[in-house]
Amino acid sequence: MGNLIDIRQVVTQILGFLILLWGLRKFAWGPVLGMLEARRQKIAGEFDLAARKQVEAEQFKSRYEQELRTIEAQARQRILEAVAEGQKVSAEIKAQANQEAAERFARAEDEIAREREKAKELLKQQVIQLSVRGAEKILRQKLDDASQRKLVGEFIDEVGVLQ
Repeated sequence: MGNLIDIRQVVTQILGFLILLWGLRKFAWGPVLGMLEARRQKIAGEFDLAARKQVEAEQFKSRYEQELRTIEAQARQRILEAVAEGQKVSAEIKAQANQEAAERFARAEDEIAREREKAKELLKQQVIQLSVRGAEKILRQKLDDASQRKLVGEFIDEVGVLQ
């Protein structure tokens, strides 16, 4: 019985596998892991920044509440003014959004109308081509009544497919 395992082939395959692993580690895993680490650091930095911003916001809130307690009447007036301004801005934004939506809707309707006209023209051209081909077939062949009916039926089927 012969030797079933070729040592040279096994060594070659192991060597190829190790070279593949080395190449993947150098060119794929390293950059991917580096990218993941950079992303992790970026996210951690963003969380730190968010935490600092939250602390700052809480400090501002404390100062603001203290000022509210000392000059409550002025604060109420400012809040009322801010609400009125906010409502004004909101109304302006809504009006602008409604106007933009109406303009987009009009443009879309125009585009649909143009596309519909293009489709009608294309359908018209195809029907003309089919009519001409049908007429050419009828004129080229002298047909009996059954053959003419068959040709007309095929023509109608072709027109039906286009719709």
